[in-house]
Amino acid sequence: MSPRKKLQGLVAATVTPMTPCGQINLSVIGQYVDYLVREQNVKNVFVNGTTGEGLSLSVQERKQLAEEWVCQGKDKLDHVIIHVGALSLPESQELARHAADIGASGIAVIAPFFFKPTNKNELIAFLQKVASEAPTVPFYYYHIPPVTDVKIRVEELVDGIKERIPTFQGVKFSDTDLLDLAQCINKNERGEFAFLYGVDEQLLSALAVGANGAVGSTYNYLGRKTNLMLEAFAKADLALARQYQFLTGEFLNFVTKLGFGVAQTKAVMSFVSGIPMGPPRLPLVDASEEFIVKAKAKLDSIVWPDGK
Repeated sequence: MSPRKKLQGLVAATVTPMTPCGQINLSVIGQYVDYLVREQNVKNVFVNGTTGEGLSLSVQERKQLAEEWVCQGKDKLDHVIIHVGALSLPESQELARHAADIGASGIAVIAPFFFKPTNKNELIAFLQKVASEAPTVPFYYYHIPPVTDVKIRVEELVDGIKERIPTFQGVKFSDTDLLDLAQCINKNERGEFAFLYGVDEQLLSALAVGANGAVGSTYNYLGRKTNLMLEAFAKADLALARQYQFLTGEFLNFVTKLGFGVAQTKAVMSFVSGIPMGPPRLPLVDASEEFIVKAKAKLDSIVWPDGK
């Protein structure tokens, strides 16, 4: 890994492989890394987040996964960002210290969402207590109000945040409020922070207002296609970029109507990559066979602009 490189481009929000009996399956992480790099041209990962069922895992399981991703990603991945957020401050701090000890490229923290912070100062106080446990590791805030119901605007949050959290490097912005995102980027004149968008079906809109890249689940299996969209956007070929975005949206719109979440993402990853990702952890339940058949047929039917 090369922590000196700026975090930008695509970051795969990794799923957590599990055995049929529901235990984490570390044995396929090496294969997973090679698949992302060789097949999807994705060299950054976000581990133990929403897609990775991080909040459904024990602290020990999260540590084991973080260690394996850092180990297997050595000299292959550019960034391994470990999500260390938890409802318990001491657990989050423990995970932050562990991520620092194993050499993670960065850490990210979601807002607590049972006892919720009600204003900027409360949220920053929590984040600062976690970040201070890993004082040399880049720190990212994971903003996902549809899940946390913590609706403190990022524009407000990042104003003066470096004074409280010196390691702050940016935000995983998983919300559809593009006005908030745009205001953040507009005020980030020196390019000090990275704003990585987390709503895959709207990435092109986020790029248009200046997002540095994206963190998402679809980059596990549509990373190469999305990279082609990024290339088209960089060349100002908006017509081609829109084609890629519309086709990604067509697939996501289709599977959303069937019922699409973490369990279904694991199923898609299993049939696209050939790596057995296993079942989700309760209360999530396995994707149905009907979903798998229909989703595979839909993905196979899409004709991408590159003809592949």
